[in-house]
Amino acid sequence: MTVYSPTYNTPEHRPSSPPRLRPRREDRKARHRLEILNVLRKTNRPLTSSQIAEQLASAGYILSERSIRLYLNELDAEGLTISAGHRGHLISDQGLAELRVAQTIQRVGYLSARIDEMTYKMTFDLERRTGTVVVNTSIINPHDLAQCLDSVCQVFYKGYAMGTRLAILEPGQRMGEVEIPPGRIGFCTVCSMTVNSVFLKHGIPTTSRFGGLLEVRNGQPTRFVEIIHYDGTSIDPLEIFIRGRMTDYRGAISTGNGLIGASFREIPEDARDVAQRLSNEMARIGLGSVLAIGLPAQPLLGIPVTPGRVGVINVAGLNPVAILEEIGYHVYSRALHGLMDFNQLITVDELPSILQRFLKHNG
Repeated sequence: MTVYSPTYNTPEHRPSSPPRLRPRREDRKARHRLEILNVLRKTNRPLTSSQIAEQLASAGYILSERSIRLYLNELDAEGLTISAGHRGHLISDQGLAELRVAQTIQRVGYLSARIDEMTYKMTFDLERRTGTVVVNTSIINPHDLAQCLDSVCQVFYKGYAMGTRLAILEPGQRMGEVEIPPGRIGFCTVCSMTVNSVFLKHGIPTTSRFGGLLEVRNGQPTRFVEIIHYDGTSIDPLEIFIRGRMTDYRGAISTGNGLIGASFREIPEDARDVAQRLSNEMARIGLGSVLAIGLPAQPLLGIPVTPGRVGVINVAGLNPVAILEEIGYHVYSRALHGLMDFNQLITVDELPSILQRFLKHNG
């Protein structure tokens, strides 16, 4: 059999070289504008064009001071930045909003990276009961919390929260980038990703797959009715479900039938027994435990697992505050918000007296 290959002996038949791909001028300009806004976002004081150029250069972006001045003139005219005279420029609220929208696509998959970051940064030692744990933070009107206090505590007592520990932050205190504003308190709960870190420190790698709404019947988990994969979102799934008031904790705590936040993970099947032991130890000290661990090569609540692994279900750490949104109160919540020393956490039994003292002294 003879195989014929085409020959290119004449110029018209020779394949041309592939064109060099260069970013379009419009794309470069948009990227430069966003980088300038991002630099301004990270500081709370005006920056001059030379200062912006230095910070961009340290991040690997080379722009001349003249180019930056021209961009700043455009951004000022569009209301995205504010001129502070010779002191430089500040980013405006409109600029912050523009930056958030522009970075949304870039942040798809960000949550998975954030989970890995916090898993490695957490320092908690289960045996010594010392070190930091991952927490979520919610900003709440303390009077609203007082009105819903019994329901919030029941979420803990019924086992729909990550353990029985929490922390209260007063106005002016900070967690991560957030400062608690006047007239509000910070309500910090243990994040379910704390389990990932405890497992990892005992040699168990964990793959976080998705967060979702878990249906419970007679107090027992039955199935996931909504799921959002961590590697396809820039926002924690439970934040979305809470804002959408899609949960049903009132039903869960009153009749045992409702919808709660939960997450699905996978661990190696050979680590199943060790994971269960670690979960029991975490439960004993109020840090929460896994809600369910599957069997090797078998689905868990209908969710198939990777061969050689088992499924693990955890309740979501933000669950206690979601009931406020259900009742009609507004809560600003951030999952995976920061690290807090274990010794700063109180038990839910202490919450009523602490809240009462706060209201007494702050009106």
